[in-house]
Amino acid sequence: MDRKLRIGVFGGYRGHTMINVLYAHPHAELVAVCDKYQPLLDKVRTEAEEKGMNVALFNNFEDFFNYDMDAVILANYANEHAPFAIRCLDKGMHVLTEVLPCETMAQAVELIEAVERSGKVYAYAENYCYMNHSFEMWRRYEEGAIGEVTYCEGEYIHDCSAIWPNITYGERDHWRNRMYATFYCTHSIGPMLTVTGRRPVQVVGFETPPDPCSAGLGTVAGSGIEMITLDNGAIARSVHGGLKREPSSTAYMFYGTKGMMETARFKEENKRFNLYRESDKLCIGDWEKYDPEPVIEADMAKKFASHGGADLYATHFFIEKILGNPVAEKYSIDVYRAVDMGICGILAYRSILNGNVPIAVPNLRNPEERDAWRNDHACTTPEVAGDQLLPPSSFPSKRIKDEVYDYVRDIWVKDNHANAEHPYPGNPFEE
Repeated sequence: MDRKLRIGVFGGYRGHTMINVLYAHPHAELVAVCDKYQPLLDKVRTEAEEKGMNVALFNNFEDFFNYDMDAVILANYANEHAPFAIRCLDKGMHVLTEVLPCETMAQAVELIEAVERSGKVYAYAENYCYMNHSFEMWRRYEEGAIGEVTYCEGEYIHDCSAIWPNITYGERDHWRNRMYATFYCTHSIGPMLTVTGRRPVQVVGFETPPDPCSAGLGTVAGSGIEMITLDNGAIARSVHGGLKREPSSTAYMFYGTKGMMETARFKEENKRFNLYRESDKLCIGDWEKYDPEPVIEADMAKKFASHGGADLYATHFFIEKILGNPVAEKYSIDVYRAVDMGICGILAYRSILNGNVPIAVPNLRNPEERDAWRNDHACTTPEVAGDQLLPPSSFPSKRIKDEVYDYVRDIWVKDNHANAEHPYPGNPFEE
């Protein structure tokens, strides 16, 4: 290609990370941004003008969709990526989608088939796979440092109660308020699949009791746990959600046939990455302990240090994969692995609602396995689920009062934060 790739971003809040990469990327340019919130568009306008760039700004998707673009980055609401991705792929645009890949099993099938028939690049922006420590695990595992995985753990603990008004805006139907415990699962599951290269074949789900203050902020789900069997028989444990700890925890652990590696969980620990490799004598080995630094595109990566050094790579590998770069082909997360990550959470919730029974995870790479899921729309979004609507939690709860959402919205409008002492005062549930 004798020009830069023309890329648009749908969703200016989370998408601003990708926007920053596009401002500086040598092989792509930002040409359009779409968001319903005008202050975000104003921010992009100011930035673009300061950089001498011309960026088209849209407050509705249809006008954005019809703009001249080679590729689209979808950073809209996390439960709405698949329908927009399918439309963009069918129009002939490459797609990078933020988390999560799909809301339902039917969407998983539709998304995979849209990628296959379009022939375009689809990439999944699970940035936790590219953090300095998790990306180092990926590369060390590839070189055989710990042998074949036998057990692993992924942990993403982030108590968002203090910022809930700033990320849900007091909207009753915001996806975060309807999210069930295991839905937002790929920050913990994703690195376990990319590091090992394995595929999930079975999942059992669990939900913790909801935080007592959550209903006073507009939501009722607890935190999620997935116990996953991988295709080599290894077991993976994933835990994620708003459990109580500060600072938040992003941690991974892998045991293999030759050793193990793990990340530190607390800032006061000396090194972020720790690897034990057994010698030729049983139970005797050596430790490596160090703070990983970027290796691939190191100079560029160091300019995008947010999310543990991860925020360059998903966008960069997407661009470079379109252009045929073999390194990007290797490390960009394709639709099949993305769907593997996401449907573990979807099926884990089926497990929870059915008494924590094991659920087989289909391999949707195989066309013959898709028909069983083609009409499975079960989720917590009424307009998507229809008569397959699921409750937002396995724990009994009543409908939350409208006053709770008014209270949360008022906090957001005033640009304040909620905190653990001040969710909605009084009983949040309707009598």
